[in-house]
Amino acid sequence: MNVTNIIPPQSGAAFKLNKGDILTVIDPLGKQVSDMVLFNGGDIKERISSGKTMDFEETILLTTGNFLWSNRSNKMMEILEDENGRNDFLLAPCSPETFKIMYNNPSYHPSCLENLFKNLMHYNINKDDIPTAFNIFMNVQFDTNGRLKVLPPTTKPGDLIRFKAKMDLIVGLTACSAEDSNGGTFKPIHYTIAQP
Repeated sequence: MNVTNIIPPQSGAAFKLNKGDILTVIDPLGKQVSDMVLFNGGDIKERISSGKTMDFEETILLTTGNFLWSNRSNKMMEILEDENGRNDFLLAPCSPETFKIMYNNPSYHPSCLENLFKNLMHYNINKDDIPTAFNIFMNVQFDTNGRLKVLPPTTKPGDLIRFKAKMDLIVGLTACSAEDSNGGTFKPIHYTIAQP
């Protein structure tokens, strides 16, 4: 039986995966986004790349059967199962500046960038090393002019996405802190790791 790990609202986690491990990310209560970043477990200069992924997968809507690629054009993860089917790879992790610039909020606000860095720093990963995240369950819509709009996630309680590691990895994962991304509420994210 796999242990369920809990990421509390507006926080994050970081952990290692071995090649072949299965990572399952679960939205236990529904309508909660999780930002995920990946680094090569043996060389942190190799990291997940939104540009390479969208190039090689020829889509911006990544789901079951797609791969997540690195800045060195290597497969990092395969999406084995995606019960919700809506994820985003366009928008950067929310940061303190996000809330000042986009939300006009000058006071302190928790953010995914900070939560990723706080956990990944134990693997000698700096804030400037954190790339655009794969935003699990994030519902970003766009019109014919390319104008973006963030809507609440469409996940139901218990919806999950399952990945297979294609190399040894360091993973950063959050329970997203941005109001618009989560329909105005903040909830936990669960994850499990299974060995092959």
